[in-house]
Amino acid sequence: MDTFVWPVRIYYEDTDSGGVVYYANYLKFMERARTEWLRAQGVEQDTLCREHGILFAVRTLQIDYQRPARFNDLLEVHSHVADTRGASLVFAQTIQRRDDAEPLCHAQVKVACIDAQTFRARRLPRPLLREIVGEG
Repeated sequence: MDTFVWPVRIYYEDTDSGGVVYYANYLKFMERARTEWLRAQGVEQDTLCREHGILFAVRTLQIDYQRPARFNDLLEVHSHVADTRGASLVFAQTIQRRDDAEPLCHAQVKVACIDAQTFRARRLPRPLLREIVGEG
């Protein structure tokens, strides 16, 4: 699948006392981008739970902060599936200013597919995997 791009405007509430985006907010922006990526594939997370009995949960995360974002910046979160495993997807996500290709941060995020009742890892259903990433 191609890279999915989600826009983010930085609000005052996103910044720390120095006017720089608080580091944890980048994780929120990436989470929203993954949700919107899934939605763009025609899949809603509440439907996954209700109809398939599965949820997605972040299993591991590696992030590299390179440059700061500031109040009122217009950013883009670039996301693509870098790898698929039986019960997980690995996303490569980069945040950059809309008018500048230099990354502000980059992350590898492993998202596990888990059973909605037991919270144990569960294989992604093949039809769903085909639907969202064209594999399976």
